[in-house]
Amino acid sequence: MSPDEPSRPPRPLRAVGPRRAAGPLRAAGPVRAAEPLRAAAGLLRLPEPRRVAVVGGTRIPFARSDGPYATASNQEMLTAALDGLVDRFGLEEPGAVGELVAGAVLKHSRDFNLARETVLGSRLDARTPAYDIQQACGTGLQAVVAAANKITLGQTESAVAGGADTASDAPLGVNDHLRRILLEARRAKSPGARLKALARVRPGHLVPEIPRNAEPRTGLSMGEHAAVTARTWAVTREAQDELAAASHQRLAAAYERGFFADLVVPFRGLERDQNLRPGSTAAKLAALKPVFGVDGPDPTMTAGNSTPLTDGAATVLLASEEWASGRGLTPLAYLTAYETAAVDFVAGDVAGGEDGLLMAPAHAVPRMLERAGLGLDDFDFVEVHEAFASQVLATLAAWEKRGLGEVDRARLNVAGSSLATGHPFAATGARIVATLAKLLAEREGPGRGLISVCAAGGQGVTAILERP
Repeated sequence: MSPDEPSRPPRPLRAVGPRRAAGPLRAAGPVRAAEPLRAAAGLLRLPEPRRVAVVGGTRIPFARSDGPYATASNQEMLTAALDGLVDRFGLEEPGAVGELVAGAVLKHSRDFNLARETVLGSRLDARTPAYDIQQACGTGLQAVVAAANKITLGQTESAVAGGADTASDAPLGVNDHLRRILLEARRAKSPGARLKALARVRPGHLVPEIPRNAEPRTGLSMGEHAAVTARTWAVTREAQDELAAASHQRLAAAYERGFFADLVVPFRGLERDQNLRPGSTAAKLAALKPVFGVDGPDPTMTAGNSTPLTDGAATVLLASEEWASGRGLTPLAYLTAYETAAVDFVAGDVAGGEDGLLMAPAHAVPRMLERAGLGLDDFDFVEVHEAFASQVLATLAAWEKRGLGEVDRARLNVAGSSLATGHPFAATGARIVATLAKLLAEREGPGRGLISVCAAGGQGVTAILERP
């Protein structure tokens, strides 16, 4: 479906965000209650929730690991994306943004205060508060939710949310044996005791601890978990390759028509996502050998239908309607609902159940839609993060099995997604929010979009964007 294709108007917007939470308190006159503490303080009333506008987003092109961004840190990439947002929306003056919420999954110890250090290194006002957040691949979308909560409760008027990740500059830890020896030496009370501890260092202790792409509870990589899910849900190789090829073709078409002109800022010589292969076809992808699940029967997952390790960063500007109006900015869309979920993937993948590592959105989306009073046919766009083609197809099958019906493929990831762009873990959620908001804004009439992001640890973050 083309972005300007007419469709029936969605149902009226409703405040269907997270369950009621504590917010800024306002005195509301004398109290009649019996609780002594509240009686002494006066009756306090929560403010009415406000709509959260998605004003726009900016990201740098995503790059394959060990490529153009091999020496770029999380902070450098996130700063580049943030400065692009500051330039585009004129956010340089003091107090322009209430706060920055961002994170990274692969972090050095120097990244302990990543969001705040990014502010200090950017053109944003140095007095802008900032804090880090992390929920694996759901980090970027969870950052958007965290910022939105403060806006809807009146605690801030505007915020930037996002994330960055580098697979190239991954942290290397000290070998644990060496770490224990060094700590013992530090605690030693005399030079002799210190030398005695250090004398136990062996050559093998100097080998660093390299981050492993494996779940601590199972020892399986994300790809191996996805291969189990693919078998469980009978996802075919042909279907995976078709989905992957479509992602590349749609991303290429979006670039060609200028869709990303105001969403992507050049960085280190890149102007487009490096992983993009415009000429991808299912036939070409069919020639690749499987790389996951090869110890099982009929492996189907290849490097072509799986997301590559990626470096990149993305940001999104959120605000109240009043803030946007005061600056002459027209919201692209509104964030109206969100839901998170988690599954017991150990009892799922390992024990042969349906709730695999990346299947939490199969539960989060039905709950969110029930709360919002919506069905899948109420959405003009459906954005499902493509960690693996098999995971997307398994999620669609699970939604159908749970009674949500089929997703029209013409509405699925219409501007491409992670299989084509790449997937810098913490940046993906912000990328999707900005992309979907612009897709909705391009329509002549009202529209609605669904976001589904799976994450390591058996978690999922989902959301709804609407344009009245």
